[in-house]
Amino acid sequence: MKHWLITQWRIIKAGLQNFVRNATLAVAAVAVMVITLTIVLFSVIANATFNNTVQQITDKIDISMYLKDTVTNDQRNSLIQNLEQLPNVKSVSYVSKDMALSIYEKLNQSQPDLLSAISQTGNPLPASLDIKPRDSNKIQDIKNYLDKPEILALQSDQTSYSGDRKAAIDKISKATYFFREAGIASVIVFAAVSMLIIFNTIRMAIFNRRDEITIMRLLGASSWYIRGPFVVESIIYGVVSAIISLTLCNLLFSVSSSALGASSLGLLDIHYANDYFASHFWLFLTGQMAIGILIGAVSSLIATRRYLKFRTSK
Repeated sequence: MKHWLITQWRIIKAGLQNFVRNATLAVAAVAVMVITLTIVLFSVIANATFNNTVQQITDKIDISMYLKDTVTNDQRNSLIQNLEQLPNVKSVSYVSKDMALSIYEKLNQSQPDLLSAISQTGNPLPASLDIKPRDSNKIQDIKNYLDKPEILALQSDQTSYSGDRKAAIDKISKATYFFREAGIASVIVFAAVSMLIIFNTIRMAIFNRRDEITIMRLLGASSWYIRGPFVVESIIYGVVSAIISLTLCNLLFSVSSSALGASSLGLLDIHYANDYFASHFWLFLTGQMAIGILIGAVSSLIATRRYLKFRTSK
């Protein structure tokens, strides 16, 4: 056991020495990994912020289905039950003709002409069902149900999910989807670039130490004893990159929060993003280190497996 611990310590010590020796290459590897980890972090925070913004918008979005005056209570209650069973329906509320008139009068208190006109014609406003969706990206599923012939027969007019309102909701949903996909694509690209740079860094380190590695082979050193320092070196890249990335993000959020306060940039609520980052700081730190270590370890293992055997066989 003591011998095993000494061996592991020597491997870790050699990895630290390699990190210092390859300072120039390390800077390039760390820089790209910092960019990768920062993009990963911003993607997570941006996604959470977008979801929060979209959820707030979704809470304010409803689809109004306008009922004919001839619709009976049984038909209405049956329709409500069927709607509540749809996966994307959060709630269904009934607005009677009297309630619709009361709402109309409150909204048009400053328009006496409109109030006078509607009072002279009785109550032309229809009763309606206000349907709140769970996911704004799937509102069309509800619309498809409402467009069934037997459901259309109960409607006095087209639903509120049409025209400009439909276009606005769809644009918000598409924008959110685009940013999510773009964030994922950026993470994948930069992760691949980071792995490639670390891969080449380790390959050059192996090349620079080829004579030393050959001697170690001849002396009977195990594959892990030779490979271990390179893996440790790459893990250090990941840890250092994670710390730098978190530090930069913390600085950026602090500056942006102070400069912009609670303002928003499009769908990105800076205040919420800053609070989300602060409340999940230790989780982000752990995740960043885990991702950095994973990228470094995997890339170094691939490099050593491919090139170490080749170099030592010469």
